[in-house]
Amino acid sequence: MELLDTFLPRKEFDSYEDFYNGFSVNVPERFNFAWDVMDKLAETKAAETALVWCDEKGAEAVFSYGDIKRLSNQAANVLAAAGIKRGDPVMLILKRHWEYWPILLALHKIGAIAIPATHLLTAKDIVYRCRAADIAGIVCVDEEKIMAAVDEAGEKFRAEGKTMLRYRAFVRSVHSAAVSTPAPATVPVTAPAAKTTGVEDRPWADFKTLMEAAGGDFEKPARLPSNDDIMLLYFTSGTTGMPKMVRHNFAYPLGHIVTAKYWQRVVSGGLHLTVADTGWAKAAWGKIYGQWLCGSAVFVYDYDRFVPQAMLEVISRCRVTTFCAPPTIYRFFIKEDLKQYDFSALKHCSVAGEPLEPEIYERFREGTGIKLRECYGQTELTVVVCTYPWLEPKPGSMGKPSPGYDLDLIREDGSSCDMGEEGQLVVRTGRRKPWGMFGGYYRDDELSRSVWRDDVYYTGDMAWRDEDGYLWFVGRADDVIKSSGYRIGPFEVESALMEHPAVLECAITGVPDPDRGKAVKATVVLAKNWPPSEELKKELQNHVKKITAPYKYPRIVEFVSELPKTISGKIRRVQIRETDEQAETGAGGETR
Repeated sequence: MELLDTFLPRKEFDSYEDFYNGFSVNVPERFNFAWDVMDKLAETKAAETALVWCDEKGAEAVFSYGDIKRLSNQAANVLAAAGIKRGDPVMLILKRHWEYWPILLALHKIGAIAIPATHLLTAKDIVYRCRAADIAGIVCVDEEKIMAAVDEAGEKFRAEGKTMLRYRAFVRSVHSAAVSTPAPATVPVTAPAAKTTGVEDRPWADFKTLMEAAGGDFEKPARLPSNDDIMLLYFTSGTTGMPKMVRHNFAYPLGHIVTAKYWQRVVSGGLHLTVADTGWAKAAWGKIYGQWLCGSAVFVYDYDRFVPQAMLEVISRCRVTTFCAPPTIYRFFIKEDLKQYDFSALKHCSVAGEPLEPEIYERFREGTGIKLRECYGQTELTVVVCTYPWLEPKPGSMGKPSPGYDLDLIREDGSSCDMGEEGQLVVRTGRRKPWGMFGGYYRDDELSRSVWRDDVYYTGDMAWRDEDGYLWFVGRADDVIKSSGYRIGPFEVESALMEHPAVLECAITGVPDPDRGKAVKATVVLAKNWPPSEELKKELQNHVKKITAPYKYPRIVEFVSELPKTISGKIRRVQIRETDEQAETGAGGETR
């Protein structure tokens, strides 16, 4: 019997309808992914590959399930000796370094709260997160810029007469570019001065020494955290305000069985690559829980600068079997000659993060023979809507609802929308709560009630349903433009613009207009060898008129060198709107 059989009463289904109505998950009492999945795999598949890592410099490392168990136990011993205990929040800033996996599992084993974070945080960001979550320790890579940001944050707290971290003796990592075989982990971790003899006088100490001294066995706690205890805290991107703290409990990993098995379609013995930094929730979706539950090895490509040719070469050379990335990655892929790469091992590709333009879908399919399968979800949720295996993809559509999700599209008055009518996507939780759904925002009951009340969770996203039951993303509720009585979603106009070869990236927003209420504006980043001009503006406007309804064309076109984005890479349309509202605008209908 496979491990997955422990959690799934049924694994195979005859149709989408059978899947939606028949899928369920057995949730054990006091489930703990580290103990109940990874250690069990180490018992039955000790020598089998669990993690394959390589970086852009050519270093490689392969870890078996037995290696992962040993390393996570060593890390747990070091953390526990440092004073980290059940319920302590610990921030992880580990990029795509392989050390992330054993450290995360170590925190799960202890019952501590892991807070994955991006390396792009500034000192101000770190201060905000430490205050908001009462962080007990920080685990970060050995890079001067990141360490300097942590030190600066600490100085700010000391200047205020406060202590930023409960454990003030940091441990320094040495990330080697010459790793070729699994070795003792070399990740930094905070530790209490009272228990770290010899490091009190220096702010950073070498974790390698602590790791080498730690045993490879770790005693299982007599009482594990309950399923409702917090296992993960994710700070959202902050597209519309300060980042929110999304809390997920110890049963959360089971919600990603659907993610891995039925969307990404990973296979036992396969090799799955999801393009995501470990600081974002997408890593939980594609780089650990569902993949290992389904018996697939996780592939990690560790890089600082995205080079399309290099990633394509890695996928081809390392025989990746399943792949997941945001549309931006595929947008660059299709500009390459895909026929020159060996994709014979690659079986399934998926896409999420933002809506997929049909042009990208068609060109990738032509180059690889693979149909991209889209998905919609949020940090607060798991896979909400997806183009599952039984469904024929409709490029640009999210697909159909996931099992466990009772979805509805509602009008502003709360009534349900008709077919083809745009409305806000909501999750009704009165009858059931989806596996893996968040438990609310940490330390902010008011914010939690603002989005989840009366057994209805409001996603804040607008969509519509077609005659076949497929859902189509329109945009964030705040991003929908009301112009001359029409409701215009940014995605459709952005998709039309993206079909023009001059456009590399774009964002559609509304600007105040005395006659229309709002006028549609396109902020455009041009592709190479396309100089900006008034003629090109007119050409883009006419192009949109031909692709979609003429009233949706951008009356204002602005060329920029880059779009404002969150640190997770999402376009901040709200910043474009705020800038436009502050600046003096021209007469309606003029371009600039």
